[in-house]
Amino acid sequence: MKVYSISEAAAKLHIPESTIRYYEKKGLLPQVERDEAGRRLFSEDLITFLGIIIYLKNTHMPISRIKQYVDLVVEGESTIELRLEMMKQHKQAVLAEIALMHEALKGIDVKITRYTTYTQERKAAK
Repeated sequence: MKVYSISEAAAKLHIPESTIRYYEKKGLLPQVERDEAGRRLFSEDLITFLGIIIYLKNTHMPISRIKQYVDLVVEGESTIELRLEMMKQHKQAVLAEIALMHEALKGIDVKITRYTTYTQERKAAK
């Protein structure tokens, strides 16, 4: 099984090494193994798991909620229904945020149209 260093894991995930260290400090990576020199070792499975954490964070799930999810994963199969419900709730929150962003984008488009028209009219008047 191939293992990766923290720099290799960070490169694969397109995140800074400091982010991985932060997530570990917050208890989001409880299964990080270390070599005899104390360097973190990342398996493919752990990189995949870290990718899930990043997806949750990028969709604005709070670290405390991600920690709850991680704790449930560590507990094992008996928590699958709880994890499913957590993901369903988070999906609804993400969809609500997307809807809000779409509305905000419409307002931005109105401003762009207004400013474009204004600048074009100013150029035509010169």
